[in-house]
Amino acid sequence: MTAATDLPAFPFSWDGIRVPDEVAGLRAATPVRRVRTIAGDEAWLVSSYRLCHQVLRDDRFSLKDTSAPGVPRQYALTIPPEVVNNMGNITGAGLRRAVLRALNPKAPGLDEWLRAEAHRLVDRLVEDGPTADLRGAFCEPYSASLHCRILGIPQTEAPAFLRGLDIAFMNSACPVTGARINWDRDIARMTALLDDPDTHGLMGDLAALRDGPGGDRPSDEMLATVGVTMFGAGTVSTSGFLAMALVYLLTRPTARDLLRGRPDLIGPGVEELLRVNLSIADALPRLALADVRLGDTDVRAGDLVLVLVEGANLDPEKFPDPHRFDVHRDNAADHLSFGGGAHYCPATALGRVHARIALEVLLGRLPDLALAVPPAQLVWRTGFMKRVPERLPVTW
Repeated sequence: MTAATDLPAFPFSWDGIRVPDEVAGLRAATPVRRVRTIAGDEAWLVSSYRLCHQVLRDDRFSLKDTSAPGVPRQYALTIPPEVVNNMGNITGAGLRRAVLRALNPKAPGLDEWLRAEAHRLVDRLVEDGPTADLRGAFCEPYSASLHCRILGIPQTEAPAFLRGLDIAFMNSACPVTGARINWDRDIARMTALLDDPDTHGLMGDLAALRDGPGGDRPSDEMLATVGVTMFGAGTVSTSGFLAMALVYLLTRPTARDLLRGRPDLIGPGVEELLRVNLSIADALPRLALADVRLGDTDVRAGDLVLVLVEGANLDPEKFPDPHRFDVHRDNAADHLSFGGGAHYCPATALGRVHARIALEVLLGRLPDLALAVPPAQLVWRTGFMKRVPERLPVTW
């Protein structure tokens, strides 16, 4: 085994324009490689599609147990440990059906609402005139508005729940003081919304469960936790992917021009953007619950395993000519950007609709959309679970 002092530090790079140089070499030579995490612990980094897929689908690799005391960590937790396995908690509390119903991409009126919201935000961009920060003026409010609608809380609540996300999704070596403060504040705010007569949607459905029979009804805190985590994880994921999809298109004009000229290809284009985008800054963590043979490597029970999504999604053995943007690729949807196995993201279809409509409106309304600065001048957020530019300055 490599000496601990020689372990490469992971993540390799926060730059969202290019794949870190280390990825292709590791995947070809050592697809299961020991690395040093942000928290200072050792972990196995898995970078080939075949082995990443194996880890995500094998129940001997646990997400829930990555929050257990004393285990090696990717970074310090910024949410209570019991919340890490959020979908598992939702299922255990009997709330899964309500959550999946709220995430239905075919909900009546959703397409029209998303399109109207995208047009509203573009109207504001046009009124103010270029230049504009597309991440702050479009991606974040568009995603936050969608999640307020899903939760059934007033749109005026979006700024309050957005304000803590920059801290909540930090990758830090040590505990983050502000994370707990923000968490407690947001839980109290969401709990109050359970009793708001204007609350409907998912939170309204969850609030109604308190009036059901039986003594094992979920607590207000549990219901508020569902709302806070869905807003946070959903908004950060969808706005982060959309921002990175736009970075990709604006730094690769051939791909941008293709989708602008052929709006009918934006749907499959979103699938390719999901495959090639670099928005997942770290990796998907799992804790080995048993000794497992992973490729040529013996992973021991208690080891931390990190699934490198960008390694899997750009693996030429799975996706020939993986760096080519190909809207006709027949297996693009096999990417691992939504995870896999028991923890496959339940909002995948909704995320696709969210991105497709945004790109249709932006490319249709602003056909000359372009970066307002050289790509090298984009500033990339560091120590965060998503790769995102701090600002995305554009003109049109």
